Amino acid sequence: MPALITTPFGFSSTADEVMQGVSLHGQRAIITGGASGIGIDTARVLAAAGAEVTLAVRNLAAGHKVAGHLNLAGGHQRVRAALLDLADQRSVRDFAASWQGPLHMLINNGGVMAIPELSLTAEGWEMQLATNYIGHFTLANGLHGALAEAGRQGGARIVCVSSSGNLIAPVLFGDMHFNFLAYDPLIAYGQSKSACALMAVEATRRWAADGIVANALNPGAIATNLQKHTGGLKTPPERQKNTAQGAATSVLLAASPLLAGVGGRYFEDCNEAPVVRQRPADYRGVAAYALDPVLAERLWNDTLKLTA
Repeated sequence: MPALITTPFGFSSTADEVMQGVSLHGQRAIITGGASGIGIDTARVLAAAGAEVTLAVRNLAAGHKVAGHLNLAGGHQRVRAALLDLADQRSVRDFAASWQGPLHMLINNGGVMAIPELSLTAEGWEMQLATNYIGHFTLANGLHGALAEAGRQGGARIVCVSSSGNLIAPVLFGDMHFNFLAYDPLIAYGQSKSACALMAVEATRRWAADGIVANALNPGAIATNLQKHTGGLKTPPERQKNTAQGAATSVLLAASPLLAGVGGRYFEDCNEAPVVRQRPADYRGVAAYALDPVLAERLWNDTLKLTA
């Protein structure tokens, strides 16, 4: 086994610390779900480093409000908002088709968690898988040309925001949309987050030759709207992060020179996470099935058929 990648940063590091001294002038980023939670801090820090940032959001009014606030506070005009509903394949394709020019950073940050009752998209897809994974899969494929253009300029990166939820469930290949299995909100969430990690593995394998790499991450426990169906954050206070700390690993994977050319891996607390074969009590690490290259290729091919 190769040694795990380590950085000077850790649990308490902030996105601002990760980006200190890094210039992103001339680079462009898309952040899904960028109008709330850690998405705001991710956008704030990337824009402060010089990047042009697009908040890809379902609520465009909220997106414009956040973009305006970030621009005013930062003393620049580098942040904009655009409409994107990850659960609506037409919306995803329209967004990708409207993008012009290179894309250096695609940060798949948007998501939903633990929807109490089984909810399906128009296609009959389970809503958490459709939002957290399938929407991002279609988005990345639709933006492949833009990412490859940036890849020719020095590199493009995809960041897949997973979570410790990957330790709850693998991808349920036989019944991903709970047509037979009894629906469980956390099993569905765990499946979607394992799928996000597998996407990073296969995207890197397929697209590294185009100068595109992808990595997945667990941002940590941050109190945001994500927990609205779970009664709030249950993590002990000493293991919780604020949004600037929660955005640190996303920013590290998106833009730090320390990880140039690195792909197909899973990080937490700004360092590569150990692979585990049994769920730890502290929910640290990444399940072996969430980085399995055979499962990653199978999921990619199955999703291509599903979205064709």
